Amino acid sequence: MTFGLAEIIALAAIVSALAGLIAWLVARQGPKAPVSDPLLGELVGRLGQMAQTQAAQQAMLAERMQAQERALNKAMDERLADVTKRIGEGLVLSAEKTSATLHDLRERLAVIDVAQKNLTELSTQVVGLQDILSNKQARGAFGEVQMHDIVTAALPADAYGFQAVLSNGRRADCLLLLPNPPGPIVIDAKFPLDGYQALRDCTDDVARKLATRRFADDVLKHIKDIAARYIIPGETAESALMFLPSEAVYAELHANFRGVIEESYRNRVWIVSPTTLMATLNTVRAVLKDVQMRKQAGRIQKEVGTLLEDVKRLESRLGGLFTHINQAQKDVALVETSMTKIISRAEKIEAVQLGAADTDELVAHAPPEALPRAEG
Repeated sequence: MTFGLAEIIALAAIVSALAGLIAWLVARQGPKAPVSDPLLGELVGRLGQMAQTQAAQQAMLAERMQAQERALNKAMDERLADVTKRIGEGLVLSAEKTSATLHDLRERLAVIDVAQKNLTELSTQVVGLQDILSNKQARGAFGEVQMHDIVTAALPADAYGFQAVLSNGRRADCLLLLPNPPGPIVIDAKFPLDGYQALRDCTDDVARKLATRRFADDVLKHIKDIAARYIIPGETAESALMFLPSEAVYAELHANFRGVIEESYRNRVWIVSPTTLMATLNTVRAVLKDVQMRKQAGRIQKEVGTLLEDVKRLESRLGGLFTHINQAQKDVALVETSMTKIISRAEKIEAVQLGAADTDELVAHAPPEALPRAEG
């Protein structure tokens, strides 16, 4: 029989009460009076037994509580270890993610630093380009370099010359070596850009009007200078090219300065931008290719004439060969005829000889009565 914790506590309380009652009764009889009442003795015995039972139950309860405490401690330790492990794994994963994030952040910061450096270099280059374009001589050199790159990319090396000196002592930025017609064509790359810069920088109508007039006058003067310096009758073509290193300037001229464009037509100075210069050079390359094909056509015609003579000579020799072949065929036919006749005659001779031999043999072996008798 087992008791729960509440039963044991209640039983302990009852036993304590009974023990107190017995102690009171004994005290009442006096300390030296023996316990003479049998019921009281039985009660004392049962109370002692109940006390022992209570002590055993308390020991079992204490042992059970200790076992439960140990199991609880073990479960708590395992749960705490599991929680500690999970927390450790989470901290490691979080540290790895943090490290990866910091690594990516450092890489992106490095890319940003490189981009910032490139922007700084680009700003320096832009400032340098502005310095080049603000200087007239440097601007001319910049236009020449750009023109040089376009010409060398579009034409073969023997189709142009740079800084060519003409008969009038003028030095051309580029001379396209075209055959007559049209003849060599000069390309000038020294365009006056100051007027265009002033036109872009003006802020009011009065300044714009003055800048427009200045820009038109500068371009017209440059057109006339090109026509006077680089169009030489009998030496160059009847026209020249004025190279603009900027598509914006080219568009501005054709959009708002129609009179300047018409004046360039009258002076036979064709204004070209990088794009239109490339298209013009492609046309020049086609002309040069056509000239080369014409030169090669004469050579091809001469070679064809020589080949025709060789064919005629071969035809004559083949005629002679055919004549010999025909004669050989006739000779072969005559030889075949002779061979046929010889074989026929040989067969006849062989047949005649065979007939005489057979007659002699029959006469030798025939009986006398079979032989014909000679008439007296």
